[in-house]
Amino acid sequence: MIYKIFISSVQKEFAYERQMLNKYLKGDSLLGKFFEPFIFEDLPAKDRIPNKAYIKEVERSDIYIALIGREIGNELKDGTTPTIQEFKVATKKRKVRLIFVLNAKKEERHIKINKWIDSLSSSLIYGHFTAIADLISNVYSSLISFLIDKGDLRTEPFDKRFNEEATINDISNEKLKWFTEQAKSERNFPIKFSLGKEKILTHLNLLNKGKMTNAAILLFGKEPQKFFLTSEVKCAHFHGTTVEKPIPFYQVYKGNLFELVDQAVNFVLSKIDLAVGTRENGPIVPTAYEIPPEVIEEAVVNAVAHRDYDSVASVQIMLFADRLEISNPGRLPMDLTVETLKKSHTSYPRNPLIAESLYLAHYIERMGTGIQDIIEKCKNYGLPEPKFEMRAGFVAIIYRKKNIAFSKIRNVKDTVKDTVKDTVKDTVKKLKMKNLTLIQKAILKEIFANRFITTQELSEKVRINVRNTKNNISKLKAMGLLKRIGSDKNGCWEVVKK
Repeated sequence: MIYKIFISSVQKEFAYERQMLNKYLKGDSLLGKFFEPFIFEDLPAKDRIPNKAYIKEVERSDIYIALIGREIGNELKDGTTPTIQEFKVATKKRKVRLIFVLNAKKEERHIKINKWIDSLSSSLIYGHFTAIADLISNVYSSLISFLIDKGDLRTEPFDKRFNEEATINDISNEKLKWFTEQAKSERNFPIKFSLGKEKILTHLNLLNKGKMTNAAILLFGKEPQKFFLTSEVKCAHFHGTTVEKPIPFYQVYKGNLFELVDQAVNFVLSKIDLAVGTRENGPIVPTAYEIPPEVIEEAVVNAVAHRDYDSVASVQIMLFADRLEISNPGRLPMDLTVETLKKSHTSYPRNPLIAESLYLAHYIERMGTGIQDIIEKCKNYGLPEPKFEMRAGFVAIIYRKKNIAFSKIRNVKDTVKDTVKDTVKDTVKKLKMKNLTLIQKAILKEIFANRFITTQELSEKVRINVRNTKNNISKLKAMGLLKRIGSDKNGCWEVVKK
């Protein structure tokens, strides 16, 4: 199929760029087979009637490309310009719209151009350029993505590709054993660890005729970053509302995808307010974080699951005084915009094999409702509605609200640091706590108070989900700080004093 492209811009400002882009699209051996570009100069001089002829070409096109620079061009009676009118028609006719913006200072642009850029959804801006080479590169990658989304170019997703350097020996027995137990508990996964690595990985479509997929390494590898350096997660905590250097607190987490999610979530939870109440109204001590843990988990999992692993960038988590920003490299499928993400939509997993294993371990659902859940839970909690933007990648912005955690709890005695110190010191002061998170300390405190407490009860008391509670219990066991005496059903816990 041939797709028609309408290239729109202020005529004088981008005459050279339009001509070069037109020539490139027609001459490229791949793009030339799929795309037929149109520019102003293609019309005979007698047909170059302002607006009408171009509007018809926009209506005939499949893709609308706009180049936005400094100048406004010829203004129409209604105060708009031909380029803005063409954009409105492309929007009304539901054309694929690709916007490319010239790198320039705001004060260098016409005021109406600045207003137009500010009004555009970030998901429509597919790149910024300084020279024609930048523009061609951005257009090329956007059109290749379009062809892949349409199914005209068939390429394997990153996670399905075979990794020629990896072998079965690069898969961790410990991590795979944890997964089979977790997936059995959460989704009734049928394959036992005792059946062996090959059987499990083959069942998950992560191994085929002895060849490992990229997903297998990312999910269960002993050293995933040995193969994919930027699969790490970078976390930073700033005391103010802007990026500052030196960064007050910076941590880079490595490990498999499950570990990355847990480490990143714990990083945020350890930095935000945690209010702890009293037993005045019952045996359970009420607690509340300033951001619901399930919101943080959902945003982090989305970033890790749906990022572009071909990119050299990493997932970044930045906690500011007023907000939490979680960004991942990669763009939305062209059928989706930031606005449509907020409504019911089909799930488009960029990495389907990774998504399947995360689903089996109950880290995600299959319904494509993650963004809607984040918005709803924040609103219900009393937080401002989160924002989602396309910048260099996809960014989720979750706003903080001062003292909201403490407003959720009656009889709060102190801030998070003092509260944790007061409630934990009497029960766990003899343990080596330097590497424990606040969640792990709270779990040990509750077990000290009740050796027969269930995982579900622990989950409710420390205010995290059951899956994350189990993960933290497993880590405490691995540290040698916690033992299970007897069966899961009738046994009890023992905190090991070191």
